[in-house]
Amino acid sequence: MRIILVGYGVVGKGVTTILARRYAEKVKDYGFNPKIVAIADIDGAVIDPRGLSPEKLEALKQTRPISSDPEFGHPEMSALDVIESVEAEVVVEVTPVNIKNGEPALSHITKAFKTGKHVVTTNKGPLALAMPALTELADYNNVYLRFSGTVGGGTPMLEFAKRCLAGDRILAIRGILNGTTNYILTEMSQNRVTFQEALSNAQKLGYAEREPSMDIDGFDTACKVVILANWILNKKITLKDVDRTGIRDVSLQALDEASKRGNTIKLIGSIDGDRPTVKPTEIPKTNPLCVSGVLNAVTFSTEFAGEQTLVGRGAGGVETASAVLRDLLDIRHKLANRLLNNNSES
Repeated sequence: MRIILVGYGVVGKGVTTILARRYAEKVKDYGFNPKIVAIADIDGAVIDPRGLSPEKLEALKQTRPISSDPEFGHPEMSALDVIESVEAEVVVEVTPVNIKNGEPALSHITKAFKTGKHVVTTNKGPLALAMPALTELADYNNVYLRFSGTVGGGTPMLEFAKRCLAGDRILAIRGILNGTTNYILTEMSQNRVTFQEALSNAQKLGYAEREPSMDIDGFDTACKVVILANWILNKKITLKDVDRTGIRDVSLQALDEASKRGNTIKLIGSIDGDRPTVKPTEIPKTNPLCVSGVLNAVTFSTEFAGEQTLVGRGAGGVETASAVLRDLLDIRHKLANRLLNNNSES
């Protein structure tokens, strides 16, 4: 499987690390032979049609910019040009999230589909803004779109619902889907610090960005709600369809009042009924969703199995990169099945 990697930040480097580390065993266990034939970054690309070696991938982590590599560098070559001109089966898109217009990831994914390439992405932006259209375009071009790293990071929330609960009917989904806001609310509740102090601590620890509105205003959670709603419940919605309220106005007094009732306040993304919501919600401290720190948790309410809750780390470069590997293996498995079916028909 030849792979074009678009984006070479924390997640992109994590992907190259995991593929290099797991290479031998994946070939043996799955017949999965991944080769990164190109990496495209903001200032150019590196391309080797035979596949960049593990040694070269390791060396590129220290190369600034990567396109300055004397052997395989292509300065100023755009990601779109790489996707169009380099032969590969899969594009792994891990550029930064942009929820205003989804770019440049939206163009990268669209170009990949139109050139017959499957896509694995960790980028929530294009999915939040145009997921129904993207899944339709993937189907039209007979390619796969996978994105398990967009929700839950390394915790397989999407796969759990799609595979482990197959045969049951999922009626509703509720979850803590953003580790940054969960850390802030945990700090406020347990250590009785103000919202501003808790946010400052989160920024010092690297949990929150310097411009934190994506997290604290609920946009990140809302993006994940859109992905869950489309993928699991088949609701054709985008970001504009989610009622969203962030945590800026959650006060110590409100947390204290909730605590007297044996409850606490968490930012909950919910798909239950017509309109998905993201809002600070009072829940019992005994609720399985009541996790601390940067953990994520999601509860699937099902027709037969009742409530099933999955808990895990929601972010991190290597964790998210592990989800990319899961998706690549899933595509490899589906392509093998497709080949078997075609052979049996002929």
